[in-house]
Amino acid sequence: MANTTGHRLGLGQGTALFVGAVLGPGVLALPHLAAAAAGPSSIVAWAALLALSVPVALTFAALGARHPDAGGVATFAARAFGPRPAVIAGYCFYAVVPVGVLAGAMIGGDYVASAAGLGRVGTGAVTCALLLAAFAANHGGLRVSGRIQLVLVAILAALLIIGIVAAAPHLHTANFTPFAPHGPLGVAHAAGVLFFAFAGWEAASHLSADFADPRRLLPRATVLTLLVVGALYLGLAVAVTGVLGERAASSPVPLALLLDEGIGAGAARPVTAGAALVLSFVAMNTYIAGGARLGTALARDGSLPAALARGRRSLALLACATGVLTAVVLATGLGLDPLMRTTAACLAAVTLIGTASATRLLTGRSRTLARVGTLFTAVVLLSCGFYLAVPAVLALAVLGLRLGRPARAQSPHPAPAGAGG
Repeated sequence: MANTTGHRLGLGQGTALFVGAVLGPGVLALPHLAAAAAGPSSIVAWAALLALSVPVALTFAALGARHPDAGGVATFAARAFGPRPAVIAGYCFYAVVPVGVLAGAMIGGDYVASAAGLGRVGTGAVTCALLLAAFAANHGGLRVSGRIQLVLVAILAALLIIGIVAAAPHLHTANFTPFAPHGPLGVAHAAGVLFFAFAGWEAASHLSADFADPRRLLPRATVLTLLVVGALYLGLAVAVTGVLGERAASSPVPLALLLDEGIGAGAARPVTAGAALVLSFVAMNTYIAGGARLGTALARDGSLPAALARGRRSLALLACATGVLTAVVLATGLGLDPLMRTTAACLAAVTLIGTASATRLLTGRSRTLARVGTLFTAVVLLSCGFYLAVPAVLALAVLGLRLGRPARAQSPHPAPAGAGG
């Protein structure tokens, strides 16, 4: 994300970007995937992940406030453990940005197509339009994308609140039984995919150097984000389960069905389409921003080609990679689930490296929170199952390549203004 104007984030824009990183389009599809894995007991997975994400969020806030840098987790890992873990963290995040961004665009495309009665071609067109809009906003710089994000997050919160409140009278307690049809293993599987919904703090860490006063504003933005995200996630999880029952597990567009129940099919369609577009865009915007700045920082520190440290080249590389992946996925009809689980596995690995770094870099209560966050993330990472192979292969590739001068990743200085795409 280019910062050519020297614009710095205040509390409002910073919180909006953080909310965009955590409360993304996953909220549209994840209630369905979690319900399919665990039934009504998926609410347990939602609540547990929300509670345990608090120490993770506060840990990243403390790290960003003390060590603000565009390198994010890679910078923290370099300070704590040296160059190799830093490069692994950087590569795991940078490589998965196109996957996660495409998944977000596809969710938005599915919802808009469903609301507008479009077919597969229409779905693909909306997906591509969302990708172009998000990359264009980041090309415009921090001032443009930050202000857009602030407006859209406010609209997003209003839309979700309307959906939850309107559907509440249609909630039936019978829909919560049997509560755990797939047992504890189902809850574990739900937690694995739901990490996609609670990942985002590692993406936000790449923006820490862009705050006007990181030490003061970062913790405040983090707490505000936890409050907003927690209320919306839990409200939506309970509403989807209690109102839709078995349909929550069978329909890929549970929010659309929820709004149909609450405000009627005719009014629900434009609201659903609007919510899908906003949710998709805000998350894509933040991940592209963080990824572009990370690429610049990795190039600055010698872990990527030095050419990527100049201008908007890191952003351009992400755009090209996303374009190629989009073409392949749309042509082959690859489903959304593998994209989201791949993203969740990589982000869980990055989060684990970040919280583990904090156990060495922080002191006192912050170190205790970091230890709790590390244990929690390790458990979630194991629940990713087969998809652990993706971050494992990336880690082995880094170790095997013996990259050139990664030690410079320990640089405490942020990426220069204008870098990061």
